[in-house]
Amino acid sequence: MKKIVLSVAIASISVASCKNSQIKPVPDQKAVVQNNITDEQLMDRVQKDALKYFWEYAEPHSMLGRERYHEDNIYPDNDKHVVTTGGSGFGLATILVGVERGFVPRKEAVKRLTHMMNFLAKADRHKGAWSHWINGETGKTVPFGKKDNGGDLVETAFLTSGILMVREYFKNGNPEEKALAAKCDELWKGIQWNWYTKGGEKVLYWHWSPEYQWEMNFPLEGYNECLITYILAASSPTYSIDAETYYKGWTRNGTYLTDKTKYGLPLYVKHNYAEEYGGPLFWAQYSYIGLDPTGLSDKLVKNYFELNKNQTLIDYQYCVENPKKWKGFGPDYWGLTAGYTRNENGSTGYTAHMPTNDNGVITPTAALSSFPYTPKESMDFLRFIYTEKPQFIGSAGPYDATSIHYNDWFTPRYLAIDQGTIAPMIENYRSGFLWKLFMNAPEIQQGLKKLSFQSAKYGIK
Repeated sequence: MKKIVLSVAIASISVASCKNSQIKPVPDQKAVVQNNITDEQLMDRVQKDALKYFWEYAEPHSMLGRERYHEDNIYPDNDKHVVTTGGSGFGLATILVGVERGFVPRKEAVKRLTHMMNFLAKADRHKGAWSHWINGETGKTVPFGKKDNGGDLVETAFLTSGILMVREYFKNGNPEEKALAAKCDELWKGIQWNWYTKGGEKVLYWHWSPEYQWEMNFPLEGYNECLITYILAASSPTYSIDAETYYKGWTRNGTYLTDKTKYGLPLYVKHNYAEEYGGPLFWAQYSYIGLDPTGLSDKLVKNYFELNKNQTLIDYQYCVENPKKWKGFGPDYWGLTAGYTRNENGSTGYTAHMPTNDNGVITPTAALSSFPYTPKESMDFLRFIYTEKPQFIGSAGPYDATSIHYNDWFTPRYLAIDQGTIAPMIENYRSGFLWKLFMNAPEIQQGLKKLSFQSAKYGIK
């Protein structure tokens, strides 16, 4: 079950601090949080904290998001300079939130984003797609695995979602902002999505390598976190796929629907390898940083918001039920998704937490990035962790992995793909800001129509 459809490094566990003095940092937010803090202040606080990952602790040459940032400065694989493509896409969305909320200066954000786009333009590309990992100092591909040393279409999709939102946000701005938008547009149009159908098969493939060609052989078939890949491929004005590729490939020729329920909640689709409870919660988050599931439907799924909401509520109900009797699990402390974990010997590892892979570790991004679906439950978690468990909060917000059961264990480490969804998804709950940017992009509107998606909210029918 390759990367359980994860977009993160398996094992190696590391990253370090490198404050970028040329960029104004977010003000220090390490003060103790009082119980009388308002919900709005709490959401501001966690958004600012998560922004630090991509603003203060970015890889200093490329300014993209590091794969990992470790407060303990321990990097077993000597990879603090490695940037992650998908996590950097979430970072772009996070920076936009920072600009929109006034957390970072717009002019400095434009300068930084322009630098990032220039780096991406010169970095290795494989039929237009970027690799999963990139050397932030050189722009060269860093293999994710021996044969995974070429283009990664899913990571590229997460990055591209962010690139398109940057384009949309700045396209009508001043000359510098318009130039930034033009760079984004050029990068987007250079991705050869249809190449990744392996010569015209009616399915997209995750990887292609100049050295190993198609040997990874990983077709993108739902349901997991990869929906956005098909949306972007269908929307491309230069290298598009057709609707048949989506319905034959992603939906497994329509066979990925299910009538199963859990806790009385319909699952609607068969989650790959996780049909009883649904998969790790990042499946309800990664594709939906820009893609607004509210009232969104296609020929098979009648409401993507309900699909994601139910997956999240099932995860929540499982944690409240707590069949393994972990100390702390409950309405204020819940959320299972991929990330760092606690190994049996107390060291830090990596796994895809979900109800069928539950080892007593809660990943804060799971609940925090679920705000659009479970606002009350997510707010209860946010308030609890900031006011009752300050030891779980570090320099860039909640640490990646925590466990009350194991004497308030935590790892003082972060991953880009986990920290990067917090501010965007909270903002989509608060204002719909990123959803509006992405859904109103002209190509996205046409691509969704091509795939028979409908959204009354955005006039797509």
